[in-house]
Amino acid sequence: MKVLTDKEKKAIEEVKAKGNIPNHIAIIMDGNGRWAKKRNLPRVAGHKRGVETVRLIVESCVALGVKVLTLYTFSTENWKRPKEEVSTLMKLIVRSLKKETDELNKNNIKLTTIGDKNSLPEIVQKELDSAIAKTANNSKMILNLALSYGGRWELVEAVKNISAQVLTGKISIDAINEELISNNLTTAGLPNPDLLIRSGGEFRISNFLLWQIAYSEIYVTDTLWPDFRCKQLLDAIKDYQKRERRFGLVSEQLSKNFKKN
Repeated sequence: MKVLTDKEKKAIEEVKAKGNIPNHIAIIMDGNGRWAKKRNLPRVAGHKRGVETVRLIVESCVALGVKVLTLYTFSTENWKRPKEEVSTLMKLIVRSLKKETDELNKNNIKLTTIGDKNSLPEIVQKELDSAIAKTANNSKMILNLALSYGGRWELVEAVKNISAQVLTGKISIDAINEELISNNLTTAGLPNPDLLIRSGGEFRISNFLLWQIAYSEIYVTDTLWPDFRCKQLLDAIKDYQKRERRFGLVSEQLSKNFKKN
């Protein structure tokens, strides 16, 4: 990996020194197509540059001490894009997995995925399974790729799973609560995102982690994903560090709870 400059490493240490680093960061990586269009390049050029950004942000998050990084890599809606673009994206995913798995291992990063894996091409499933197996015992950070993922799809699947458990008598209707729903989502076992970042300037969540981001802090930057760098990541975290996360409480209650602890 090792793509951070000395200046970036210093900036990371300064942000770390302030504490309150998000445990789980989720990113909607938007703007590849617009980046390419601005330069009169094919959309694939933006996707390729976007892969380079991923490498940089993964290294930055490891250096910051982030425990989980979830990247919105390919949504259920993305299947509607032109076949040529979808095919190119699938090839990029395969190529990246082949190229980066050893680096993930060297840096003690565990790869996981969420989404409808069975809808992915067989070659993508094969490379994904291989990379997940090879990095399964790593513990420094989880790199979680949302592939063929949609928040509504995920909730529908959770409802199906829970309904089946009720029908077979495994659980009662009264046993259905927030914890049970969370345990039936593809993110079961992962903490909810503390910070959701969206590049590209659009103010929407695009069917991403609908249940999980109920209390996430949201940060939007106009920077297109191919131009997103360590600076933009640190700007988002600095903004996060200034916020008070109340989870429905008022400031005075948080102060009392802090004093008790």
